[in-house]
This record gives sequence, C-alpha cells and structure tokens, in this order.
Amino acid sequence: MTSLKTLLKEHKWLWMQCALAGVFVGLGLYTMYMSRVWSYASDDPAVCVNCHVMGSYYQSWAKSSHKNEATCNDCHVPHDGVIKKYTFKAVDGLYHAGVFTARAEGQAIRARNASSQVILKNCVRCHNQLVTEFTKMNVDYKQVLAGNAKACWDCHTQIPHTNISNTGSAILAGAIPSHDLPASAPMKAL
Repeated sequence: MTSLKTLLKEHKWLWMQCALAGVFVGLGLYTMYMSRVWSYASDDPAVCVNCHVMGSYYQSWAKSSHKNEATCNDCHVPHDGVIKKYTFKAVDGLYHAGVFTARAEGQAIRARNASSQVILKNCVRCHNQLVTEFTKMNVDYKQVLAGNAKACWDCHTQIPHTNISNTGSAILAGAIPSHDLPASAPMKAL
C-alpha cells in the first residue's frame, strides 16, 4: 500500500496543477459573481451601470424621449438574431470590461466602428418610415466612413444622451440604480 507521502511525492506536478487550476476557477467564479455576469443577459438598462463610468450616460437616457421607447440594447446591440445579439454583447462587453478594469477608458466614451455601425442600423430600423419614405435616405455606416453620408447623430446631437459627452457629467443626482453587492458601494454614494 502506497503511503500518502509517497503518492504526493510521485505526483507532485499533478497536485500543483490541480491546486493552480482550483485557484483560477475560484477567482474566475468570484469575478463572475462580483461583476454580476448573469445580469448582462437581460435588456434592463440598469445593467449598464454595473460599470460606474456609465452612470452619466444612464442618467441622460433616463431623461430622454427614448426612455419610454427604447432600452440601451435597442440601440446598442444588433437585432439580426439571438446568436448575433448575444455574441456582440459578449465581445463588446469583454472589450469594455478589459478597458474599464485597466482604467484605460477616456474621459469621453465613444462608440467603436462596430458599435457605430450597429447603432446607425438600429436608428434606421426604428425610424424606418421616417428615413425611407419621408427623407428618402438610404444610408449605411460604410457610406459614413467614406464621407459620402452623415450618421444620424451628426445632426441629432442631443439624441438620446442630451449633452452628455463625458464620464464626469451628471444630470440628476440619485438617478443611478444601485446594486446589492459589495463592489457597488461607491455607486450607492452617488
């Protein structure tokens, strides 16, 4: 019969690998819990303020004409199917999580090209009759990038985020939803 000491000695690297894997899995699960990863599957705009830098953008949306008509996901994620929607949310969310965790976000958060393309497509999707019948426009983001067209927000600068142009802006103190997790304590102070 092999003693425990001999067994540990013979499989030293296996035990170390298991311990290291346990640490990584544990830290991963803890990170998922603290970041409320399950909440990102919803369309609730309050989820966006899981990241505190989004507070001013949430506040401006809450005071806009879009509040009763559209959630953040109505404008900021594709609507070409469930798989495309959640794939985009995951990729974009992981990018934002990395940038925010590294504190590499700028004072003014701007949409990347992939996001701008989605936002423009969603503007046209919701305002299709206005865009196609009344103004006879047929614009896509490739035309905007080429300088052959303007994006909706080039003229409609106050929609839906009013004059919010940076993470330090504030419209209405106390309008940011708070969450019941230790990591959200700073948000409750707002």
